[in-house]
Amino acid sequence: MFSISVLIKGFVVGATMMVPGVSGGSMAMILGIYDQLISSVSSFFKDLKKNFMYLLQFGLAGIIGIVLCARPIMGIIDRFPVVSMFFFIGLVFGSVPMLYKKAKIEKPSLKYMVSFLAGAIIVGAMAFLPQMNSAGVDGMSLSVFFLQILTGIVVAIGFILPGISTSYLLLLLGTYDFVMASIASLDILALVPFVLGFILGVILLTRILEICMQRYPSITYTLILGFLIGSVYTVYPGTPQGMEILYSMLSFALGFVLIYFVSVKEAELDEKN
Repeated sequence: MFSISVLIKGFVVGATMMVPGVSGGSMAMILGIYDQLISSVSSFFKDLKKNFMYLLQFGLAGIIGIVLCARPIMGIIDRFPVVSMFFFIGLVFGSVPMLYKKAKIEKPSLKYMVSFLAGAIIVGAMAFLPQMNSAGVDGMSLSVFFLQILTGIVVAIGFILPGISTSYLLLLLGTYDFVMASIASLDILALVPFVLGFILGVILLTRILEICMQRYPSITYTLILGFLIGSVYTVYPGTPQGMEILYSMLSFALGFVLIYFVSVKEAELDEKN
C-alpha cells in the first residue's frame, strides 16, 4: 500500500501546480501517474481501501509540496524566468513519446489531427483571456463561501485536464493572490470552501474522462497531447539572450532527458506488472 514513488510524484505535482502556466494534470501525466489518479477517483468504491490509501498518499504529499515549495519555486522563476520555463518546456516534450504510445495510433488520420489541433488551440487561446482583478477576502461571508466553492470546481479542470494551468485559472478568476496568501500564512480554514469545490470538480470530471479513455483512447490521448503542446505557448518566456541561450538549452535538455527516462522506466514497470 505504502509507495515512496507515489509520495515523491505527489510532492512534485503539488510543488509545481501553483506555478502560472504549469498544469498539475500535465505534471501528473508527465510523471506517469495520471491514469492511476483518474481511475482511483472515478472507481473509488470498487476497491475502497486501495484507492483511499493511494489518494491519501498522493494528496498529503501534494499538499506538503504546495506548502513547502510553491513560494521558493516562484522565487526561482522570478529570478531566472527564461531558464526555468525552458526546463518546463523540456518536461513537456520529453513526455510526448510516452503519450503517443498511450494513444495507440495505428496510422495518422484526419480525426486524430483535428483532436490534436483542438487541444492545442483550446489551451493556447487561454493566454488571450483577460484576467480578473484579484479578490481580496477580509471575511468569509456566505456569498464568498459559495464563490470559493465554484472557483474550486472550475480550477479542478486545470488539475484534471493536462495543459490547462491550475494557477492560470486562479489568475483568470481573480483568486490567485487569495489562495497563495492563505497557503503562505497556513490559513487552512479560509481554503476549506475552495478545497471542497475542488474535490467536487475532480469527482465530476474524472468519471467522464475515464470513460473517454476507455472507449476512445486514441482521440482522448491525442486531445491531451494537444493540451500539453498548447501549454508550451502559455509558458514560453521569449527568446533567450546572451548566455541565457546556453543555459536555456541545457535546462530544456535536462527536463527532456529527465522525463523521457522516467517515462521509459514507468513503461518497463507496467510491462512487468
